[in-house]
Amino acid sequence: MAVKLNKKALEQARNLVKQGKVVKDARGDWSEASPSAAEENSFLEKHGYDEYAKWHLGIDEEKSEETKGRYSFPYGDFSKVRRGGVISVESRAAQNDHDDIAKAAKELLELIDGYEK
Repeated sequence: MAVKLNKKALEQARNLVKQGKVVKDARGDWSEASPSAAEENSFLEKHGYDEYAKWHLGIDEEKSEETKGRYSFPYGDFSKVRRGGVISVESRAAQNDHDDIAKAAKELLELIDGYEK
């Protein structure tokens, strides 16, 4: 699997944090907050794969463009960046040797933790 950093998603995540569109939750909250398959499908129907991709820090360009399997490491709930999601991304990416994604998640976490509303 050739998963690499999705730079468009990272840019969107940074912009959302700067706009204050972030939930400062804990890692354990991500399991409840992460979008369900039905929510993903609904988002895809309304917005398409280009927008769906922007919510995932990982992209596997060897997989078909119009499949969910192309995108990995989700960090938000399709409206806000979730701190718990970013923590999960950092951990999973590091465990699977996706250093560029882990580094990007760490930088996002620092941006989130430095943000004051």
